Amino acid sequence: MTPPTKRWLLIGLAALLITAVYMVRVRDGMADFAVNYQAGKRLAAGETLYQAEDGHYMFKYLPFSALLYLPLAVLPLEAAKALWFGISVVAMLAMFRLARQLVSRQGVRSLSIVPALILAKYFLHELRLGQINILVTLLMMLAARELTRPGVRQGVVGGALAGLATALKPYAALLVPYFIIKRQWTSVAGSLGVLMAALAVPSLFYGVEGNVDELRRWASTLSESTPDLLTNNDNVSVVAFFTKWMGDPALALPLAGLVLGVLALVMLAVILKGGERQDSPVLEVAMVLTLIPLVSPLGWDYTFLMSLLATTLLVNHFYSFPTVARVLLAMNFAIIALAVYDVLGRQAYASFMQWSVTTINFLVIVGGLAYLRFRRVC
Repeated sequence: MTPPTKRWLLIGLAALLITAVYMVRVRDGMADFAVNYQAGKRLAAGETLYQAEDGHYMFKYLPFSALLYLPLAVLPLEAAKALWFGISVVAMLAMFRLARQLVSRQGVRSLSIVPALILAKYFLHELRLGQINILVTLLMMLAARELTRPGVRQGVVGGALAGLATALKPYAALLVPYFIIKRQWTSVAGSLGVLMAALAVPSLFYGVEGNVDELRRWASTLSESTPDLLTNNDNVSVVAFFTKWMGDPALALPLAGLVLGVLALVMLAVILKGGERQDSPVLEVAMVLTLIPLVSPLGWDYTFLMSLLATTLLVNHFYSFPTVARVLLAMNFAIIALAVYDVLGRQAYASFMQWSVTTINFLVIVGGLAYLRFRRVC
C-alpha cells in the first residue's frame, strides 16, 4: 500500500470514527450550542439576547458573540448542530497541530498524542455541550505564534487575534495585561482596537442606544449569576475552591484573593525571567491559558482544555524534572485523565468534583511551567 493510500485510509477511518461519536454521544446533547443558536436568531430579529425566562440557559456572552451564530441560525437546528460540531473538530485538530509546532520550535519533538489523551475528557465534554472554548483557545494560541515572530505587523496581528478572542469570550482579556507587562504596545493597540470595533458592531442590529442597553444587560446578567454558581461541582475556579471548602463566601474570598495574588506574582516572575527570549511567549501564553479557568469566577472544568499547550510543554520536557517531580507529574496527569464518571462512579465522582481536586491538579501544572522557566528549560 502506497503512503498516499495509507494517508487517505487513515483520514477515512478518522472521519468514520468522528461521525460515529457525533451520532452516538453528541447529537442529542449540545445544549449550550442551542442557547447560542437561539441568540443568533434573536440577533437577526433585533430581539434582546438576555431574557430572564431563559433561566440557567440564558445567553452569557457579549452581543458580538451572537454574530458567530447568525449564519448558522438560518439552518434547521439539527443541521446547524452538525455543522458546528464539524467546525469544532477542525479547530480542535488545528489546536493539536499548533501546540506541536510551538513546542517543536524549542528543539523538542512533540508527543502530541499524550497531552490529547490526558485532556480527552475535557475536549469530549466541550464537543457534547457545543461550546466555543476550542475556537477561542485556538485564536489565543495563534496570537502566541505571532508573538514569537519579530516585527510590528506580527505584534498587531497577535493583538488583533486576542481582541477577537476576547469579543467572543471575555476571559481572553487576560492576554491584554500580559501584552502590557511585555511592553508589546502594538499588540495592546491591536487587541483594544478589534475589541472596540466588536463592541460596536451589534449597533447594526440594535442601533447605538439599543446596543448600549444590551451591553448593560450582559453585565447585569453576569454579575447576578456568578454568586449562585460558586458552589457548583463543575466550577473549578480558585474562588469556587475556597467557597466549597469553607462553606462561607465571607471566609473564602480573602483566601482566594491571597492565592490569586500569589499566582499573579508567579506569572509576573515567569514573564520577567523570560526576558527578551524570542520563544518566551510559548510558555507564558501556555500559563495564561491554564490560569484562565482558575482566575475566572465561572471557570468550568472542561475549560481546562485550554491547558493543551501547557500540558504539551510539560510532557515534552518531562525528563527535565527531578525524579520526585516526575512521579508527581505522572500521578497528576493520571488523576486528570482518569477522574471521570465512568471510572469513579457516581458518588466518588461527585465527591471528587465537590472537593475541587481538579483545581489542585492544574495548580500543579502552573507550578511545573514556572519550574521550567526558572530552570531556563523553556
